[in-house]
Amino acid sequence: MDYYVERVVDLIEPGANRLYNISVDEARRVLLEGPAECVRQIQGSFALLAKSGKTVRMARSLDRPMRYFLAKRQEGPALIVASRIDAIYEWLKAEGLDGQFHPSYTRMVPAHHVVDLQLIGCPDPDPVYTRFFAPAMGTLPADLDVIGKTYISALAEEIARWLRTIPEKEPIGMCFSGGIDSGSVFLTAYYVMRKLGMSPSRLKAFVLDLGDGPDVRQARNFLERLGLGLFLEPIEADPASLDVGETIRIIEDYKSLDIESATMALALGRGIRARYPEWRFLIDGDGGDENLKDYPIEENPELTIRSVINNPMLYQEGWGVGKIKHSLTYSGGLSRSYVRTYASARHFGFEGFSPYTRPEVIAAAEAIPFIQLTQYDVERLYELKGEIVARGVKAVTGLEMPVFPKRRFQHGALSQDALRARLPQREAEYREQFLAIYH
Repeated sequence: MDYYVERVVDLIEPGANRLYNISVDEARRVLLEGPAECVRQIQGSFALLAKSGKTVRMARSLDRPMRYFLAKRQEGPALIVASRIDAIYEWLKAEGLDGQFHPSYTRMVPAHHVVDLQLIGCPDPDPVYTRFFAPAMGTLPADLDVIGKTYISALAEEIARWLRTIPEKEPIGMCFSGGIDSGSVFLTAYYVMRKLGMSPSRLKAFVLDLGDGPDVRQARNFLERLGLGLFLEPIEADPASLDVGETIRIIEDYKSLDIESATMALALGRGIRARYPEWRFLIDGDGGDENLKDYPIEENPELTIRSVINNPMLYQEGWGVGKIKHSLTYSGGLSRSYVRTYASARHFGFEGFSPYTRPEVIAAAEAIPFIQLTQYDVERLYELKGEIVARGVKAVTGLEMPVFPKRRFQHGALSQDALRARLPQREAEYREQFLAIYH
């Protein structure tokens, strides 16, 4: 097979990696030459590809997609790597190779893994997945004060790292609802900015207002209780402008909850962009629910409290690489669904940041002794998030964070009845719309 000439096409945006402690070239060297666990040392947001001979290695952080497709050519295989499925398709079309394409033939690099590929022709060997992030579970004491301080301290450190990379005069927008995740990120960012000598006047809390959703009231209540109401800025949008077809094209997925959430994210992003044409940086609380296992177990027949608590990073990664439920095309858990946040922000030219997706923060969450704290009681698990985060915010920032009941983004921006009227379709119908793009 030595006569085969492999080709690797890297379509990942050159400036998309945001690394704190290492150059992109050095990060690629670490990926290529070191054992997989060395990738854990790379701090920041990244989608990396490195090649040596016929060996290709790829790795990404949780907060961004990285997809690939292996095309057949007479002279040898071509590996195309991109953030988006449509970018892969357009390249194949330009090369006259689009007859090989189907969106389900693309592959997602799973978060927290190094993917090894050998470009040796036909038949193509399976990729090899090696985990580079494996935090220990249940190592913290069953003390909610200690847990909260550990968790929010990790959050504050990640926010500080990110803020130091932002030009000092650039404003920072918070995607805000007054819920536990966005509330804790806002208050921690406010605290960190003051601690670092940065002007908190650069910070603004954007809340989506579609006319009859409860988030605007909740957001205002949250901030006014702390004397921070001046930071709130509602972004009004017309529910008639919500376009599911646009959402499907942008996030390249069809899961109903992600479609609903991304539709709201696009409405918010469009409104911010219209009002502030030069705004660049957004921060949000995506990943907070996954870290503290705060999803209604009863809504998913596949789950029990034992599976949620005993499976490491279940909500971040799904059932995991190599499992029957793992999607090769999409990955699983937040590793899949984060595209709703990433693609929505990028579509309007924003650079987003979700500190709850960072490994150090996830590691602090995984260290929580959930079994000991809940004794497998579902209601107790649901109560923990608010208690842990509020105690942590108080310990780290000195601020008393209001805690409101959990509510999904799409249910806060629009009443559930109005949402159903605007987005009435089921997952199978969304899937048909997505596949129709490539017919």
